[in-house]
Amino acid sequence: MAKRPEKFGRDTGLQARMVLTMFLLGLVYVVFIGVLFLAGAGAGVLVVVAVVMLLIQFFASDKIALATMGVKEVTPAQEPELHGIVERLCVQANLPKPRIGVIETSMPNACAMGRSKKATTVCATRGILELLEPAELEGVMAHELTHVINRDVLVMTLASFFATLAATIAQFALFFGGGYGDSEEEEDILIVVLVSVIVYALSFLLLQALSRYREFAADRGSAVLTGRPSALASALLKISGTMERIPSQDMRTAEGMSAFFIIPARAKKSLMNIFADHPPLEQRLAALERLESQLQGTTGTAVA
Repeated sequence: MAKRPEKFGRDTGLQARMVLTMFLLGLVYVVFIGVLFLAGAGAGVLVVVAVVMLLIQFFASDKIALATMGVKEVTPAQEPELHGIVERLCVQANLPKPRIGVIETSMPNACAMGRSKKATTVCATRGILELLEPAELEGVMAHELTHVINRDVLVMTLASFFATLAATIAQFALFFGGGYGDSEEEEDILIVVLVSVIVYALSFLLLQALSRYREFAADRGSAVLTGRPSALASALLKISGTMERIPSQDMRTAEGMSAFFIIPARAKKSLMNIFADHPPLEQRLAALERLESQLQGTTGTAVA
């Protein structure tokens, strides 16, 4: 029996990892707040900061990110091929059609932003539209729509809230806490800063691990949705090879959103390459090659 369209791209391993990541981050967050209370931090201030930042993160983070990247929403008349590809994939995957945006940059890349299936924007850069063949572009768009199906963009957005909050509270403690000459107060501030740094580091590591796995899951979803893993593999090779020739200035503009792109947007020799938010390209290509063999084997068996 054929797979139901709404199951395309869904990955139970990813779902389990997302739940575990949110649980662990929530646990770290509870410990963090407890330490802040013990250190004498004002409960009212903590609640206000946490609530405001969470609301901004949930409702406005995607809009802020899209504006930062310079995404322009495009109509079917402006980008008929891109709209046609996304429409066909959405019909196959039983998804509502998202907003479609284009980033006017020579960097070849693509991403998806949004907090739900009904509030999503799928983006492609001008560079990737000019670089890829239709089948390759379809593979890339199917990858991005799989992120929507799996809801991992929402989880990544919410999970990053904990790291952002820890960093903000540490900055508040350093900026407003000094200058009173009270050794006990200075000790409390030091505890807040140290715990904030630890929370930030743990959040960062958990997010990086989740980010790497979700790319494998989206690659698998694209392969299932299009039935052509080789097309996505070809696209990844082209994008990666072209990225090496993109000026560093253009790359640095997109570095802050690297985790959301299909290929990392990192400037050459960037120190941030040490903390990879994507699996190595070789591993992704090998996984797609295995999927290609499996699909061909399945087809061969059916024909026989």
